[in-house]
Amino acid sequence: MGKKLHDKIAQFKQAAIFREKGVYPYFRPIESGQDTEVFINGQRVLMFGSNSYLGLTNHPKIKEASKKAIDKYGTGCAGSRFLNGTLDIHIQLEEQLADYVGKEAAVLFSTGFQVNLGVLSSITGRNDYLILDEYDHASIIDGSRLSFSRVIKYAHNDMQDLQRKLSILPEESTKLIVVDGIFSMEGDIVKLPEVVALADQYGANVMVDDAHSLGVIGDRGAGTASHFGLTDDVDLIMGTFSKSLASLGGFIAADHEIIDYLKHHARSLIFSASMPPATVASVIAALDIIKSEPERIQKLWDNTHYATKLMLEEGFDLGVSESPILPVYVRDNETTFMVTKYLQNAGVFVNPVISPAVPSDASLIRFSLMATHTFDQIEEAVEKIAKAFKECGVNTIKERI
Repeated sequence: MGKKLHDKIAQFKQAAIFREKGVYPYFRPIESGQDTEVFINGQRVLMFGSNSYLGLTNHPKIKEASKKAIDKYGTGCAGSRFLNGTLDIHIQLEEQLADYVGKEAAVLFSTGFQVNLGVLSSITGRNDYLILDEYDHASIIDGSRLSFSRVIKYAHNDMQDLQRKLSILPEESTKLIVVDGIFSMEGDIVKLPEVVALADQYGANVMVDDAHSLGVIGDRGAGTASHFGLTDDVDLIMGTFSKSLASLGGFIAADHEIIDYLKHHARSLIFSASMPPATVASVIAALDIIKSEPERIQKLWDNTHYATKLMLEEGFDLGVSESPILPVYVRDNETTFMVTKYLQNAGVFVNPVISPAVPSDASLIRFSLMATHTFDQIEEAVEKIAKAFKECGVNTIKERI
C-alpha cells in the first residue's frame, strides 16, 4: 500500500479502541435464521435488532417459492435489467408492486440503496433542486451527491423550515422534496399532509422512501402515502425488500413516463446486475402473504404498543417514535456500546446508533419489533434493558427527575 494512503488509513483508530475495550458491536456473526430468537456463539439471543417487521424471513411459503425459482431460472441473471437480465417474474413483480402502492408502473433495482442512488442522481438536472429532510437515509444523501442539482436540507420534520427553504427557490425550477416515510433511527412518521400542501403551494414534487413503512402502515401495509390517503399526491414511492418483504432489492413506483425515463437514465439500474430469481420469487410470495394475512400487521402494532407501554413505565426516553422502531436514548457514544454489549451477554440483541449517524448527544439503542415476537419475549427484553441501564450508569427519565 502506498505510503500516503497507508498513513491516511492508519489514522482510523476508533474501531480498534472499542475492540480493545471489548465493546465493539458490529459484524456480529449470527449462526441461525433471522427470527425472534437467534444464536450467537451458541448462545440463545432475543432478536430486537431486525428489520423483519412481519417476521417473514423463515416463512415456509417464501422459502419454497425461492427454491422453485432456482430450479426454473437458476441462481442468477448474468446481466443487467437493461440488457439480458429481465425475466418474466421481474415484470410480474413490478406490476404487483405498482398495484400495491397505487401507481401506474414500477421498476426493480438490486438493492434499496441503488434505488435512491439511481433515481436521485438522474431525475433532476443542473438547474433543479432536491430538498431533503436532514434525517433522510444515507442512500438519499448519497444519491443527491451524485446529482447535478442543488441540494437543500431542512430541519427534521420542521414544516416552517421547509416552507422557508421552498419560498426562496425559483418558481420556474423543478423541485423534488424527498422524505423518509418512517425515519429509520427516530421511528417517527413524516408529516406528509403538510409536505404535500407545501409542495402544491410552491410547485414542487414529492418522493417518499417507504423502506421502513411497507408492511407497517397504510392499507394492507401499502406505505406512508396510503396511510395518509395521499397516494395520488405523491409522485414517486420507493421501497425495499430487505425488511417486511423478507428478501433483498428495491423498487421505485410512479407514473409510466417517470418509470420509463428512469429505466433509461438511472445508472445504478443500467449498470448493475438484476435481482436474482430466488429473491424476486421471495418478494412475490411475501406480497401474497401480506395481502392474505392482515393480522400480521395488527400483531406488529399490538407488540409495538405493548413494548412502548412497558418502556415508558420504566422511564425510558423513546423520543418522538410512533412506529415499531423504538429508539431508547442513552445519549453517550461509549455508554451506548457498553449497554449493547451487556445486553448481548444477557441474551438480547439490539443495535447501537452513535454519531455521526445521529448527533453525538442523541446516541441510542434501536429496539425493533416484529409481528412474531411474543409478549413474554418483549417483557424479558425490557427487563434486561432496565438492568443494563442500571449496570452501565444510564439514568432513565424517572431517575433524572
